[in-house]
Amino acid sequence: MVQSLWNSSEASKQENALDQLVYRSNIIGADRRVCNWGGGNTSAKTIVKDFRGRDVEVMYVKGSGSDLASMKAGNFTGLRMEDIRPLFEKDEMPDEEMVAYLVNCMIDVKHPRASIETLLHAFLPFKHVDHTHPDSIISLCCADNGKELAKEIFGDRFVWVPYIRPGFKLSKMIAEGVLANPNAELVLMEKHGLVTWGETSEEAYAQTIKIISEAEAFIEARVNAATLFGGVKHAALPADVRRSIAAQVMPTIRGAVSDAKKMILSFDDADDVLAFVGGERSPKLSQVGAACPDHLVHTKVVPLFVDWTPNADDVEGLKAILKSSVEAYKEQYKAYFERNKNEGDVMFEPAPRVILIPGVGMINTGKSWAMSQVSGALYHRAIAVMRGATALGEFVSLSENESYNVEYWPLELYKLTLAPAEAEFSRKVAFITGGAGGIGSETARRLVSEGAHVVLADLNLEGAEKVAAEINARYGDNRAIAVKMDVTNEEAVQAAYAATALAFGGVDIIVNNAGLATSSPFEETSLKEWNLNMNVLGTGYFLVAREAFKLMKEQAVGGSMVFIGSKNSVYAGKNATAYSAAKALEAHLARCIAAEGGEHGIRVNTILPDAILQGSAIWNGSWRNERAAAYGIEPDQLEEYYRKRTTLLVNIYPRDIAEGVAFFASSKAEKTTGCMLTIDGGVPAAFTR
Repeated sequence: MVQSLWNSSEASKQENALDQLVYRSNIIGADRRVCNWGGGNTSAKTIVKDFRGRDVEVMYVKGSGSDLASMKAGNFTGLRMEDIRPLFEKDEMPDEEMVAYLVNCMIDVKHPRASIETLLHAFLPFKHVDHTHPDSIISLCCADNGKELAKEIFGDRFVWVPYIRPGFKLSKMIAEGVLANPNAELVLMEKHGLVTWGETSEEAYAQTIKIISEAEAFIEARVNAATLFGGVKHAALPADVRRSIAAQVMPTIRGAVSDAKKMILSFDDADDVLAFVGGERSPKLSQVGAACPDHLVHTKVVPLFVDWTPNADDVEGLKAILKSSVEAYKEQYKAYFERNKNEGDVMFEPAPRVILIPGVGMINTGKSWAMSQVSGALYHRAIAVMRGATALGEFVSLSENESYNVEYWPLELYKLTLAPAEAEFSRKVAFITGGAGGIGSETARRLVSEGAHVVLADLNLEGAEKVAAEINARYGDNRAIAVKMDVTNEEAVQAAYAATALAFGGVDIIVNNAGLATSSPFEETSLKEWNLNMNVLGTGYFLVAREAFKLMKEQAVGGSMVFIGSKNSVYAGKNATAYSAAKALEAHLARCIAAEGGEHGIRVNTILPDAILQGSAIWNGSWRNERAAAYGIEPDQLEEYYRKRTTLLVNIYPRDIAEGVAFFASSKAEKTTGCMLTIDGGVPAAFTR
């Protein structure tokens, strides 16, 4: 049940009306059962000094494109009430005219564009107004008998407004309804949400929670667990089985949903999802339509509900069903677009954003992991609404044409334009071995800086987790994950890729970077030393590349592999027979894979660095002393020794190699494969020939 999050001590610290509005908005958005991600809006009317020092009445209202849970003062728009109030006398006002008018009412041109529901707040004669999308209220508003049941719950305290798209007309209908009912405490917007108010910020919030709680109690008294969603048709598979199946099918799904642009996937097997995907009536319920207009841009009108009987031994059968089902969904979406399109409309990607698999759970798609989470979060709300609405009566939604007009509504699409532009590695997943080390960590930072999601695979899990935490703190949750992996262990490599598929849906870039180095005269090279180099630098690179190759073929959207070789791949290093031979193996292995990968769009290239001493576990170990001894110098003289032997008289750093990786993995090298790029400052002995 929804609980009040109001903290009087915290609230008292808010110095002015805008700060109080921010506080109220944040606690409203903190509980998604109260308000959808990105949806709802709040306002406060107050007196401020204008640029001439005059007292003017201003309404602060949520700006377009922000989320109540995280918005700050800068996300609100201040508008002069004396300019807005006269609009109430108008009979109608088109969206474009209203938006243009409100721009002229702003007290600061730097403020964001005002919400489309600004006039809803302005026309109501209350200081504080909240518009939310509570699960319980939308359940009532999406039940076929919702208005009649509202009378049982609220008596004459509510105003029921028939569904109409937000804008001037709806705002005026709400205000007129409230003004005509002296007992009104709330507005129920059919198939949409709730409006409440108060004379103080605390009073407005308390009223919101009170109304939601009344509806919740009414619904919960009528929920029958045994008949929920028509009763159980398919029980959930065990948790480890669900996750294993998801990891196996997500690359297939990723390939199927990635047309012109790749998608990032996420997996969700929460209890409410499992209950819904296993319900007898759920396949039909899921196709009724969106539970709230706000969902449409992120979830589309309906999800893909997969017709599959849960069976842990039928993963290949599920893959086949998924491929055909996604293709059928895309054709249906294209037909939906053609039936309803308006002049100038450009179709979104036709693939599903929400995929429901009985016994397994929900898979969500988006241009990033964060956006896949948005579609998932909104579908959790849809499940809650269908749960409530079917406990009360029958779940109903918008007509197909109205759903389309909301999905392609210019004022809704405007919010999408506020998102940052996509970068070179947006929508791509990079898997980096040796991710905790100097080259690996710097490569991760470089790719993430241009939009990538990264997996840091390393035996040093603690180090990889530290790098991932640093990246996530800067770029957002789950942009990087860490996995423990021994490149010489086949099962460990396979498990790491399964974790990658489960986390993001697949992989686009692999950086084969994990390594070690030993040094000894040839006649003193032991079989143990030889095997160590061959296992890590030969077998390790082979296993990492082979499993990536399989995954990339499964996705069927191409891919890029970058091997971190060495100057020694082409130069016979003194006292480094085992290391040099293994590095030569890597370079030729890359060319062999490139020869087979071309027809699948898989590119494989190699970088040949030299003497990357910074941040390297290799160079901080015995290798430094061994190489110094081979050259007859002291260990602390190595850096200068290596600099002076280059034609450019430079040292090479991890960021230099990261730039090389970024080039090979980017669209700039989309026609390059089987290539070797030397980044060593120019060591003449290692010039390729």
